[in-house]
Amino acid sequence: EVQLVESGGRLVQPGGSLRLSCAASGFTFDAYAMSWVRQAPGKGLEWVSSINWNGETTYYAESGEGRFTISRDNAKNTLYLHMNSLKSEDTAVYYCNVLNFWGQGTQVTVSS
Repeated sequence: EVQLVESGGRLVQPGGSLRLSCAASGFTFDAYAMSWVRQAPGKGLEWVSSINWNGETTYYAESGEGRFTISRDNAKNTLYLHMNSLKSEDTAVYYCNVLNFWGQGTQVTVSS
């Protein structure tokens, strides 16, 4: 059974930083690209970032370019999203995704 468990979300002030984690199990983690997707209050899903199987190729939405860094540790079956210079518009539930599997999400709230 595929399981994706996100963690690391919390309340943070504008300009702050966070690192989200996604612990994966139930599939061959290092065989698949992984993604982060978010959903802001009252809005639809928004793709944030993706990383290929070995971490050598990364992709970012314009909203996070230069502020977010996606990475993975295949030895630990874990995906990360490091977010800097956070803005109020980054407030959302953040999900990790592989194929058509999703975690339960972790809430990030950016507010003073």
